[in-house]
Amino acid sequence: MNLEMMQNSFVNFAFGGLLTAMLVYWFSLAFPGISGLNKLATLITLFVNIALALTLSSRWFAHGYFPLSNLYESLLFLAWGLTFIHLFIESKTKSRLIGAITIPVAMFVTAFASLALPVEMQKASPLVPALKSNWLMMHVSIMMISYSILILGSLLSILFLIITRGKDVNLKGSSVGTGAYRIKPIDQTPSLVFSNQSGIVQDQSNILTNSTRMNLLESIDNLSYRIIGLGFPLLTIGIIAGAVWANEAWGSYWSWDPKETWALITWLIFAAYLHSRITKSWQGKKPAILASVGFLVVWICYLGVNFLGKGLHSYGWIA
Repeated sequence: MNLEMMQNSFVNFAFGGLLTAMLVYWFSLAFPGISGLNKLATLITLFVNIALALTLSSRWFAHGYFPLSNLYESLLFLAWGLTFIHLFIESKTKSRLIGAITIPVAMFVTAFASLALPVEMQKASPLVPALKSNWLMMHVSIMMISYSILILGSLLSILFLIITRGKDVNLKGSSVGTGAYRIKPIDQTPSLVFSNQSGIVQDQSNILTNSTRMNLLESIDNLSYRIIGLGFPLLTIGIIAGAVWANEAWGSYWSWDPKETWALITWLIFAAYLHSRITKSWQGKKPAILASVGFLVVWICYLGVNFLGKGLHSYGWIA
């Protein structure tokens, strides 16, 4: 088995593993009473992460440069970043939701890289002069890791909006939250008072259900806020590193290239999100909507601009 066949085998294993892990995560959410499912899904995701790491490492050693020179390698690195960040955050939070929403995106990215891209684009090619720099590893890898983190944080905000659809949810108190969610009642009329025991039990059951839902919403919102807060500094560092590299390669720190422009738009959206959370000017649904817009903008910055085949960043991609 040659190196190319081995790499294809790793990628195929990664796709199959991600599909299996996604189904196991979803099954564990549907049937929380079955023990061991979450650990099984985490183990499968770990093997997938190792397989993607081996694929990228083998391309690095075979061709002598960091494997981020074309769209295929970039997509595999993004899938690796998504699974790595997922494993890290899941180990800290013990939440099944992280895998349930992250793994489908990683699976789609891997499938797109291995099935949708032409074979010619999957092959490594010599670096163009502008990419022959040590900044390739620093700038592109940091940007891809920041994309992975911001995508995960934005997905949690989208989940928050889905759960609260049709409800007016306000967040009071700290941005990081301490059980201060409140749902505004639509009907302000007094509730009925039950005189029998069954009515009291039903009323208590509703209170417990609402309390559980509020705790879930608070956890999702807080986790989204913390994750985006982690990804934003990396995005900032990546943009600064790219500006320094651009000055070395093209003689200008900023050229208003489409890629640079959308990177700035991405930075501004998540900066506005964090500003609204820190100052508490927006809380609850409004910042979640802003983060959801950021999810789309990240993909436009990462893929959409490159599909145009225009600008200084069009080499090595789809043109």
